[in-house]
Amino acid sequence: MPPTARILEMAFGYVLSRAIGATAALGVPDLLKDGPRTTEDLAAATQTDPGALYRTLRALAGAGVFVEVSPRTFANTELSDILRSDAPHSARAMTLFITDEMHCNVYKEFPYSLRTGKPSFDHVYGKKPWEWLAENPEASDAFDNAMSSHSSLDAEAVAAAYEFRPGATLMDIAGGNGLLLRSILARHTEVRGLLFDLPHVIHHARSAGVLPEDRCDLLGGNFFESIPSGADYYMLKHIIHDWDDEHARAILMNVRSAIAPAAKLLVVEMPVPPANDPGFAKLLDLEMLVIPGGRERTTEEYRDLFRKAGFELARVIPAGPRLCIFEGEPI
Repeated sequence: MPPTARILEMAFGYVLSRAIGATAALGVPDLLKDGPRTTEDLAAATQTDPGALYRTLRALAGAGVFVEVSPRTFANTELSDILRSDAPHSARAMTLFITDEMHCNVYKEFPYSLRTGKPSFDHVYGKKPWEWLAENPEASDAFDNAMSSHSSLDAEAVAAAYEFRPGATLMDIAGGNGLLLRSILARHTEVRGLLFDLPHVIHHARSAGVLPEDRCDLLGGNFFESIPSGADYYMLKHIIHDWDDEHARAILMNVRSAIAPAAKLLVVEMPVPPANDPGFAKLLDLEMLVIPGGRERTTEEYRDLFRKAGFELARVIPAGPRLCIFEGEPI
């Protein structure tokens, strides 16, 4: 493909994104679960215009999302199949989140972040993302569903990648409902857990009941104020990337104040690949720029961040295709 065609196809990527999000929201992948259906049938089920739906599905089939098995009749592919609501490790909730109105509004103001280095979210909505989510229950539910569904596969990978010492206590800091901690405790049956998060999150975690009561304690608090002592492992998954260096260092320094000399810090993040290498982390870094104001980091940047917070980066352990566990030791 010549350079002009390649760059225009990339620039037109938002059209593909919106089409994927719209068909996922309509539930088209769910409607195709049991086999091919005609456009007219799908349009009746989704209350859409048959011509417009056909043109949308045809465009997506050209990108490998759905397949036209006969004229105006479509079936799922492996890409659309994972957009089913009941698919194992479904990507539907995350897809709906990253193609929603909030994302469109925020990325419309991407030049603001480019000019100022500040989150365009604050510029668009006049407040921080967490404040806005607290005031918009529907958006908050969409965010929670996206994070929970996306975490399920990550949790299994993290649990399999690291060997926890039998009899040890693992604290999952800002661990939400405890899905990651549940996976780890299920795999490492001689480890105890401690879930630490904001008080209202801990209240929701108790209601969710995903953690074994006999092997896990739940504790409310604020990691910018203090972090409880007494754990053998302190884990933060997809937390540090939400913050700039100053705030990230403050969180890690509070861990340093609590951690025992022989205990371990485990930061689970997606490292930025070097130089011109492609990698999803480089795109996710722009999400951090425009919404929370955080950043993805290279391994060397994590090493530097650790050292400034009183830790030595001891090991970098792959956990699945994208994540790594950055293991820190107090110094």
